[in-house]
Amino acid sequence: MKRLFTPLLLLLGGFTQAQNDGDAIFASSSVHDIYLNFSQTSYWDTLMANHTADVYTRCDMTFDGITFTDVGVKLKGNSSFNNSSVKKSMKIDMNEYVAGQDIDGLKKFNLNNGFKDPTFIREKITLDFMRDHGAAAPKCTYGRVYLNNTYWGLYMIVEDINDKFCTQRYGNNDGNRFKGDPSGDLRWLGSAASNYYSKYELDNNETINDWSDLVHLIDIINNTPAAQLYDSLETVLYTWGFVYQWAGYNVFANLDSYIGSGHNYFIYHNSNTGKFEWIPWDVNESFGVFAQQMSISQLENLSWNYLNQANNRPLCNNMLQNTTYTSMYINALCDLSNDFTNSNLDPKIDSLANVIRTDVYNDTQKFYSSQDFETNMTSNLGNIPGLKSFITNRHNSLISQLSAYGCWLGINENEQANTIRSYPNPFSSSCTIELPEGWDASSCTLNMHDLSGKDVTGMMTITRANGLIVIERSSSCASGMYLATIGTEGQSPVRVKLTISD
Repeated sequence: MKRLFTPLLLLLGGFTQAQNDGDAIFASSSVHDIYLNFSQTSYWDTLMANHTADVYTRCDMTFDGITFTDVGVKLKGNSSFNNSSVKKSMKIDMNEYVAGQDIDGLKKFNLNNGFKDPTFIREKITLDFMRDHGAAAPKCTYGRVYLNNTYWGLYMIVEDINDKFCTQRYGNNDGNRFKGDPSGDLRWLGSAASNYYSKYELDNNETINDWSDLVHLIDIINNTPAAQLYDSLETVLYTWGFVYQWAGYNVFANLDSYIGSGHNYFIYHNSNTGKFEWIPWDVNESFGVFAQQMSISQLENLSWNYLNQANNRPLCNNMLQNTTYTSMYINALCDLSNDFTNSNLDPKIDSLANVIRTDVYNDTQKFYSSQDFETNMTSNLGNIPGLKSFITNRHNSLISQLSAYGCWLGINENEQANTIRSYPNPFSSSCTIELPEGWDASSCTLNMHDLSGKDVTGMMTITRANGLIVIERSSSCASGMYLATIGTEGQSPVRVKLTISD
């Protein structure tokens, strides 16, 4: 399915994509082999003790037949660690003891253990989906992990959020990078930086230890008058990037996130733009696994504007009070929901299952049975939603909810719709729509409606010439999201989403 209406700013604004370190690993269609060999007699006791101390343990690593000596390994995780299984998540640092070591440019990566996911697919497919839609999400693939030649199980290999990640996405890495853990809900706790030390982690620049930019961001989020929120927030946060990831949290019912538990993200202060960039993290409980005491039906029908303890999620809560941001969010939900379908995702689920099935079956330390792996692909397993059944029911719910806000899902999937360009979009005064080749602008009809369905065509000045339609906003036209329906003889009408911002 081809996506419509992805904002040009999202594709061009926050980060750059290129051939990057680790692409050969993460793009591979096969499962990697990772052997971790420890010389310590009681290496497991050492790993457990070093987890408490948050330090690495030395070992040799063989990755797909290439051996690296003196690599750092440490156990990691919160709920994924605090269980009786010896299959713990791990972090690998190839430069902890020997500088300059890497595998296809990767120096650090994470090995996630599949906790709370019978399918081993939730994290992979969620991250891939968000990356496909322009989000700065980490890459993910699979690895068979062996400890001292004993098969420890199938793991997800997840890209680390570090200086390299920021350089590849944003072209710089010198800005502050904060992790919103253990409780980064972005509430105002006062102007003293020390008030935030126990709520967030400064992941780099620790020697300088300057938290003033985070405090400034939180100040703007919480203390800006509603009428000035848009202008102020736009100076400190790349809002399109955040809004798309917020929409992703909702579509996937990924509630162990900012909208639910109030953590599991990074924010990076992009030194090129001066704005913070939102980076998702730890999405293994997507598809409604982190239920927050809701039933599967409630999760499948999660409200489009759901926030757990809304007053304690001030970023989203305050943005929803602003018509422009609400329109942006609905736009993002519509875009993601268009692709959150069984026709798009079921083949990917089946393909991934075929790749990992043998390794799942051979994993004697996994958290669920091999039959659970098969069942949960399609059907609910106790209180864990089935992947395919969840997609069906969540998509149908979103269609029902969003249609009331002018969002048409699953339409205009034709080549003509995908050749229409609108720029700038969002716009404050005028927007140009570039029509497909062969369309006569002078004979095209154009009607515009706001999200309530009101026809606002008469509030715009519209000119047509040379394959272009130019829309000029009048002073009586409020900011927000609008839908332009364009038609011409012999062609199906096409709808284009436009966002007006002040």
